[in-house]
Amino acid sequence: MPKVAIFSPYPFQVGQKIRIDGGKRRGDWEVKAIGERKLTLRCPISGREFEWDNFCFLVEERDDEPWPAAE
Repeated sequence: MPKVAIFSPYPFQVGQKIRIDGGKRRGDWEVKAIGERKLTLRCPISGREFEWDNFCFLVEERDDEPWPAAE
């Protein structure tokens, strides 16, 4: 039988700090608002906010991860 990858939308919380690995939205973000279909994320460096379709799925969670990441 082939392997099946199963994805579930992540249940975000306002104020949550997240890191997106890869893609055009790559980087550290803070969740500012959650709509039925949209997320508002804020960049902790520039302070700019963006509203995007909910696109994230949980890969893993880590404790004591530096945030925002030093580049």
